[in-house]
Amino acid sequence: MYSASYKKYNLLFKNPSATSRGVMTEKESWFIIIKDSLNPDICGIGECSYLSNLSIDYLPDYEMKLENICKQINRDKSELFDELNPYPSIRFGLETAFLDIENGGKRNIFPSRFIDGGNGILINGLIWMGSILYMKEQLKEKIEKGFNCIKIKIGALNFEEELSLLDYVRKEYGEKIEIRLDANGSFEPDHAVEILKRLNEFSIHSIEQPIRKGQITKMSYVCRNSPIPVALDEELIGIPLHKQQELLDYIRPQYIILKPSLLGGFSATDNWIALAEKMKIGWWVTSALESNIGLNAIAQYTFLKNNPLPQGLGTGLLYRNNILSPLEIKSDKLFYNPANQWQTDLFLHV
Repeated sequence: MYSASYKKYNLLFKNPSATSRGVMTEKESWFIIIKDSLNPDICGIGECSYLSNLSIDYLPDYEMKLENICKQINRDKSELFDELNPYPSIRFGLETAFLDIENGGKRNIFPSRFIDGGNGILINGLIWMGSILYMKEQLKEKIEKGFNCIKIKIGALNFEEELSLLDYVRKEYGEKIEIRLDANGSFEPDHAVEILKRLNEFSIHSIEQPIRKGQITKMSYVCRNSPIPVALDEELIGIPLHKQQELLDYIRPQYIILKPSLLGGFSATDNWIALAEKMKIGWWVTSALESNIGLNAIAQYTFLKNNPLPQGLGTGLLYRNNILSPLEIKSDKLFYNPANQWQTDLFLHV
C-alpha cells in the first residue's frame, strides 16, 4: 500500500528571467511524494510544475486536484493517469514519483549509464532577454564555458537591436556557434516570413514558435515559406492523442520541441517522438523551468533516447533555492555526478 502527499515549493530566480511573454522572478512548483507503508523512509518524488498562462492546467483547482489524486494513490494506475489528461504537469509528476519509488526511491527514474556519471547529455546554452549588454554578457559566459549551440530568446526588444545582437555574435564568434532562436509566438503572422528572411542572414539553425499557437493555417504557411527551419513548441500543448498526427501533417514543421511536463509525461512524449520519426521531423527535449527534481527525470529519459542534437536541459542553475542534486554542467554537457547527494530533508517528513 502506498500513501501520498504533496508539498508546495516556490522557486526563486537568481535574476529576473524575461521572455516575450513577460518577466519571471519566481515559479510555483509542487512535489508529490509517494511512500510505501512497509518502507516509510523510502519515497518517490515527482515534480508538478506548470507555466502560468501557458500550461493547459494553469487552473484555479490545480492544488485541489493534486490533493484529490494523493487521496486516491492506490487506485488503478491507468485510471489515475487517464483522469489526469487535463492536468499534464500533475500526470508528469505522478509518473515520475511512481518510477522513482519502483526503482528504490533514489531519484534513479530511468537507470542508465547517465546516472553512473560517465556519460553526459549535449545541451544548448540559453540566453535570456534583457538589455543588449546583458545578453552579450550571457553569450560571452556561455561560449567561454564551452557551449557551441546557443539558444537566444527574441521578440521583446526592438527588432533592429536583436539583429544587431546576432550580427555581433557572428562577427565576434564566427560561424562555429550554432544559433537557435525562440520567439515564443511573438511575431505577427502577416509579417513573420519577412522577419525570418532578415534573420536568415545570420545562419540560424532554427526558430521556435515564430507565431502564437492555435493559428495552424498561418503556421503552415510560415513553415512552407520560411528560409529558417521552424520548430513547434507551444503549438503541441494540449493537443489530444487522436489530433497529433493531423496537426503535424497539416503544419509540416521541420522540428518539434518536447517538454514532458507540459505534454503529460514520458509516455505522452513517446507518442510525439514516434510520430515525428515516422514523418521525418526532427525533435529535441527541453525542460520547462522545473527544479532539479523534474529536470533530473527529464534528463534521464532524454539520455535513453540517444538523440545527437543539443537538448534544452541547461536550466538547473536558474534558481537560488533549487533542490541540491548530483546534476552538474561541464562545458556544454549535463552530467549526473553520483558523488553528490540529493537534498531529501524537504520530503522525508511531509
